Amino acid sequence: MRVGGDDAELERAERFCESHPRGHFMQSTRWAAVKSNWGNEVVIAEESDGRITGVLSVLIRKIPAFGNLMYCPRGPVCDIHDADALRQLTEGARFLAKRYRAMALRMEPDVPEEDGEFRGIMEALGYKIRDDVKSNRDLIQPKSVFRLDLRGKTEEEIFAGFHKKLRYNIRLAQRRGVEIREGTREDIPVFYKLMEETADRDRFIIRPIEYYRRVWDELGPEHVRLKIAFVDDGAVAAAIAVSYAKRTWYAYGASATEGRSFKPCELLQWEMIRDALRRGDDVYDLRGFLEITDGSDPRSGLYHFKKQFGGELERLVGEVTLPFKPLRYKLYRLAEKALFTGRHIMTAGGHGGREHGAKGDGD
Repeated sequence: MRVGGDDAELERAERFCESHPRGHFMQSTRWAAVKSNWGNEVVIAEESDGRITGVLSVLIRKIPAFGNLMYCPRGPVCDIHDADALRQLTEGARFLAKRYRAMALRMEPDVPEEDGEFRGIMEALGYKIRDDVKSNRDLIQPKSVFRLDLRGKTEEEIFAGFHKKLRYNIRLAQRRGVEIREGTREDIPVFYKLMEETADRDRFIIRPIEYYRRVWDELGPEHVRLKIAFVDDGAVAAAIAVSYAKRTWYAYGASATEGRSFKPCELLQWEMIRDALRRGDDVYDLRGFLEITDGSDPRSGLYHFKKQFGGELERLVGEVTLPFKPLRYKLYRLAEKALFTGRHIMTAGGHGGREHGAKGDGD
């Protein structure tokens, strides 16, 4: 086990993460650079010959009145049943906890909730797994996500798997002249203007424009795509996708109220899926939504929008915590819950402080 290393070692860990079947852009050192209000440390598990078997990218942030919190978005990256790799990564986390006097390590692994073997290994290592989550407002990353399997499929096969109403809407957008253009960093203000309009309409909180510029600067253009939908040269919708480790994630989306009848959001998603197919990606990840739902809740419009693309709904293990100062962390979680409840009330039933569209990338 090693914590950190020189630039060459960190680049080797980055290559491992990007090439691993469980690689995730939020475990990339590039993503850590996006989250510039957090510190970052990388823990590396390896065999005796130096071969890397696991990586844990840990974000570290000082929480006023509580101390440091360690957060590992969508980690770890390793064989999730490799007990030795998980042990080494945990030892590295404990080392960092002492260095930073952290109250806890918190993560929401990209692991199915029914994976009993993973649960057993983690609990034996001292982790606490929270199974009583009722709302994604209680999490940083969503517990439920829609994912579209692209492996071995053609565009025609993917399109045929869409709900018939979605196929109609995509064709309607094309007939009505919706044009999808590839954006650049210079187009981020166009995206942000749409994001501001969406936030005002749907009553949720967004980040400053500099955040989206950092996303581009650190991940783009190799891993980022910005697509903008136009009607008669007026921008009516936009979306940002992140591609990494043979997967593409729908990261952020926004739309103007005027022009929604042209169905630009449906066409935007289809164009991003086509991009993922051309890249040779295995999965297009539409990510999460606000409520943990089966779609029966009439408020679950985002659920139904994503469901129509034919992906599978995957329920993940949720919050996994390694507490170092249990009482302090418990008090912090109570304060955090109160904060987001307050934000939810202030936004009149909005997104509880989380962003629109793809739900959850860490604060």
